[in-house]
Amino acid sequence: MACGGNIIENQQFTDPTTYQFVMRTRFETSQGLAGANKSLNEGLSKFNPSLHIRPTAQKPRALVIVTTESHCLRDLLYLEELGELNVEIPLVISNREDLRSLVESHGIKFLYLPVTADTKPAQEAEILKQIQALSIDFVVLARYMQILSENFCNQMPGKIINIHHSFLPGFKGAKPYHQAHERGVKIIGASAHFVTSDLDEGPIIEQDVAHVTHNATPEELIAIGRDIERRVLAKAVKFYADDKIFIVGKRTVVFSQLTFNLWCPRRELNLRPTAQEAVALSTELRGHIVVITS
Repeated sequence: MACGGNIIENQQFTDPTTYQFVMRTRFETSQGLAGANKSLNEGLSKFNPSLHIRPTAQKPRALVIVTTESHCLRDLLYLEELGELNVEIPLVISNREDLRSLVESHGIKFLYLPVTADTKPAQEAEILKQIQALSIDFVVLARYMQILSENFCNQMPGKIINIHHSFLPGFKGAKPYHQAHERGVKIIGASAHFVTSDLDEGPIIEQDVAHVTHNATPEELIAIGRDIERRVLAKAVKFYADDKIFIVGKRTVVFSQLTFNLWCPRRELNLRPTAQEAVALSTELRGHIVVITS
């Protein structure tokens, strides 16, 4: 299975529990996208892999959904403008009007879709309509304070990213940081995770924490929490946009660092697994391979 070119990056992992093999390869090829796609599918067909190929110039398109808090949204818009976030954001949807001016100041369309218990099915149907019309690849919940329905979650499995204060598991409901202050916590943090129909139970993508002391007021805890939330969500979005996240069972494999780099003169590129990998792949294993071509 040859497709003449150079491997630029390669990362791979075999889960020791499920024996699921995942691999991400970035390469350049003289065959072009169609030719590489044909070569890879033909060469790897015996493994029945889930194969995704994306040109590096093609940025994933993200729909951001918000309510009133702006810190996560501001960071995403800022990083996207700097070119440090490999995404396109064609639309921001909110159930409140508060962030319209912020969004439109960045030249991005803002869509106000209020929601109640009675209108939730219609509101989510409109969101799905926008996703299809704009060819959205994934959804980012940047402090969206509504629970998505099971139907909506099932429409986009592994394509909805949420951020929340998951390092405060004992403090649910309103004002979690105030509850944490009352209990004198010493660590606060946040997690970015994929959204599933089980509330806050989706595979975790990225996490971070900060140590605090008894001197911190509830307001200071909130400020620290905001900073962690924006950084964690931005990292998760960046990992997703760069095709570095694989869902394996109920957890994720995230290639946040390169396993190895390989650069060599242009020559025949052979992506056949080694004998050891072939043995692992040849039984019940279903391989998931992401290949990015430049």
